[in-house]
Amino acid sequence: MKAPYVSLVIPVYNEEANLPELIQRCLDVCRSLDKSFEIILVDDGSKDGSAELIRQHAHSNPGKVIGVLLNRNYGQHAAVMAGLKKSSAEIVVTLDADLQNPPEEIPKLLQAMEQGADVVGSVRLNRQDSFFRKFSSRMINLAVQKATGVMMNDYGCMLRAYRRNIVDAMLQCHERSTFIPVLANSFANRTAEVEVQHAERENDDSKYNLWKLISLQFDLLTSMTTFPLRLLSIVGGGIALMGFLLSFVLIVTRLIYGSEWAAQGVFTVFAILFVFIGAQLLGMGLLGEYIGRIYNDVRARPRYFVKEIVGEEIEVKTNRNTKTKTKTKTKARVSLAKQV
Repeated sequence: MKAPYVSLVIPVYNEEANLPELIQRCLDVCRSLDKSFEIILVDDGSKDGSAELIRQHAHSNPGKVIGVLLNRNYGQHAAVMAGLKKSSAEIVVTLDADLQNPPEEIPKLLQAMEQGADVVGSVRLNRQDSFFRKFSSRMINLAVQKATGVMMNDYGCMLRAYRRNIVDAMLQCHERSTFIPVLANSFANRTAEVEVQHAERENDDSKYNLWKLISLQFDLLTSMTTFPLRLLSIVGGGIALMGFLLSFVLIVTRLIYGSEWAAQGVFTVFAILFVFIGAQLLGMGLLGEYIGRIYNDVRARPRYFVKEIVGEEIEVKTNRNTKTKTKTKTKARVSLAKQV
């Protein structure tokens, strides 16, 4: 069976209210391209009716809508990796399920891909998010630009397109904590960005609370660079030098002004001591983040388990003749022992 022109990968987590409109709009956009396509919906252990809706649409649109159902929630990036592994097209587009990135913007990314880009990102215009989300996103983008040297302006937007060789390269990377846009850019020869519209979220709230955003920043920081460790060494050396100089000054002033003056500076000494202790704890925490990720990678546990795949088309060769028939695989259960 010939591979489709484009694979649309969408991670889904508790998006029951958005799914019907999302799938219909994606189908309309893909059909308007007049090229072959597949829409891969990855249910990341949703607790609402999202999985059942995916099954229904996969049965109604066999070969066009494919559902990859994970056995529990593994996180957005793991779900995207599951969709990338299932995809087969030369161009793969990722998209959020909350409809804040309109599917109608997909042709802009495909046009940029046809001009030779390996990775195409998107920049959200008139972003409909809170000030905190905008500010934190801006800080993240600056940090990523500085660490990677790839000047893309909106790493937080999921609406992105990747060429097949970039997808295959990412699938060969087995680290558990990763940031897909940065990982893709590390393999890309040519990158591009297009401006896209951004809609306000109509149903439910964002799935990223404050703690998940903080966790995402640690994943981003530790997966793309070891610069914080180098910076920690520099800061530690600077603090040690300052401590030595301060100790020298305290000894000299005590000899000159006597012990009475030294007693009056006891709280200053304690304040400086607390600064040193805080710096040590900060350094230990940062080292712990890296060591924890090393530990997870060394264990080499799978990123996710696929429980079920629905709506897939497979080829079945008959023995009676050389013709190949296409059968719709509407429900295929995969053993939880299968590692991915």
